[in-house]
Amino acid sequence: MSVIIALAALALLMLAAYRGYSVILFAPIAALGAVLLTDPSAVAPAFTGVFMEKMVGFIKLYFPVFLLGAVFGKLIELSGFSRSIVAAAIRVLGTRQAMLVIVLVCALLTYGGVSLFVVVFAVYPFAAEMFRQSNIPKRLIPATIALGAFSFTMDALPGTPQIQNIIPSTFFNTTAWAAPWLGLIGTVFVFCTGMLYLQRQRNKAQRAGEGYGTDLRNEPETATDLRLPR
Repeated sequence: MSVIIALAALALLMLAAYRGYSVILFAPIAALGAVLLTDPSAVAPAFTGVFMEKMVGFIKLYFPVFLLGAVFGKLIELSGFSRSIVAAAIRVLGTRQAMLVIVLVCALLTYGGVSLFVVVFAVYPFAAEMFRQSNIPKRLIPATIALGAFSFTMDALPGTPQIQNIIPSTFFNTTAWAAPWLGLIGTVFVFCTGMLYLQRQRNKAQRAGEGYGTDLRNEPETATDLRLPR
C-alpha cells in the first residue's frame, strides 16, 4: 500500500508540473501527503528532520552551480555571445539548415556550461527569426530547442557540466566523464533520431502548405541590428 501511495504522490507532482504549477511548492505537499496517508504521526518528524535536512544539504552542495550558471548565462546574453554563435553557425550551414543550426547552438551553449533554462530565452529570438525566414512552422521551435538543450548535452555527452550530470556523479562517486563510450553512443542516437524526426515534421508541414504561421503569440521583438547572414 505504501508503494501505491508513493506512486500517487509522484503522479500528483507530475500533474502539477505539467499544469504549470510551481514544483517547489507542490513537492513538499506531495511528500507530506504521502507520509500523512502512511503514518500520520510521522508528518512533523519527516518534515523537520528528513525533508529539511536533505533540502539544506542539497542547497549547500548545488546552489553555487545554479547561481554561477545563471550568472554565466546572463553574461552570454548581454554580451551578444549567443548571437555571434548563431551568426557563425549560419555562415557555415546556411539559413536552409535552420533547425540544425539551432540544435547545434543550443548544444554548444549547454555543453559550455550555460543553464539549459537560460538557453531557451537566449536562443528563442534568433530561432524565431530563422524559422520565419526559412518558412518553417513556429510550432517546431520548442522541439528544436529541446533537442539541442534538453537531451544529449544535458545527460548523455561525456563531461557535460549540466546539473543532471553533476548531481549523480556525487552520489555514485564518479567523475563527469564516466562511461564515455556509452555516452557518445547515446549522444549520436539521440541527435540522429531527433534530427530525423524534426526533418520529417518539416517535410510534412511543407507538403501540407504550412508556413511559419500568421496567428502567432509571444513573438519576439527582433532588434533592428539583427542581420542574419545568408
